[in-house]
Amino acid sequence: MNYFKILLLLIVLAGCQKQSEQVEEPQAAITIYAVGDSTMANKKDPEENPEHGWVQVLPPFFNDKVTVENHAVNGRSTRSFIAEGRWDSVVAKLKPKDVVIIQFGHNDQKENDPKRYTNPRTAYRHNLIRMVQETQDKGAMPILCSSIVRRNFNEHGTLVDTHGMYPLEVRLVAQELDVSFVDMQYLTERMEEAYGVEESKKLHLHFESGEHPFYPEGKEDNTHLSALGANEVAKRFVQELKDSESFLVDYLK
Repeated sequence: MNYFKILLLLIVLAGCQKQSEQVEEPQAAITIYAVGDSTMANKKDPEENPEHGWVQVLPPFFNDKVTVENHAVNGRSTRSFIAEGRWDSVVAKLKPKDVVIIQFGHNDQKENDPKRYTNPRTAYRHNLIRMVQETQDKGAMPILCSSIVRRNFNEHGTLVDTHGMYPLEVRLVAQELDVSFVDMQYLTERMEEAYGVEESKKLHLHFESGEHPFYPEGKEDNTHLSALGANEVAKRFVQELKDSESFLVDYLK
């Protein structure tokens, strides 16, 4: 075999090796954890119960390489979620490339409940910082979210904010720590306004007496979400992932 044949063989072998190196590795399985309050939480008896949390309906948006573990619980603030050991139980499970969606605020506002209330500029802020840093320490990625809005239209048809300084503090923490932020307050504000004063009732729990068997005496709730509302919120969260070119886009169906 002459020199040129040997050289040609080496070139072919090098090309084959380069091709094999370019073979795409199998997609790694990840877990998306959610921590937060009732607007995210899984609800009991989902077939009969018209109330749904938006993370409850999130799994169908992702492929089979994603497991969504929803640890959000009704009535929890950052203070009570941590105090009850719920946060530590999530941290203990985290592995690199996992994701933690963090959305609190509705119950941190409860000034008459010392077990839940947090000052937005102090305890609330520092609880969020702790969650972000402990997530990153495990090699996982935090996504901070501002609270979804309440359906709170005034007599003029203007949607009025109910969360005060809390959404701002989430933004500031995300900016300071340079982590992903999804402005659920803005996204859901636009959603409520797009539906309008009357039609937006469908996004929540509005039933006359006898209209729904789960609420025989009727229900008027402008905070929590119907199945329609939960899916509309989840769609907006997913679209934000696409718009921000998050690595999670590769895991979407």
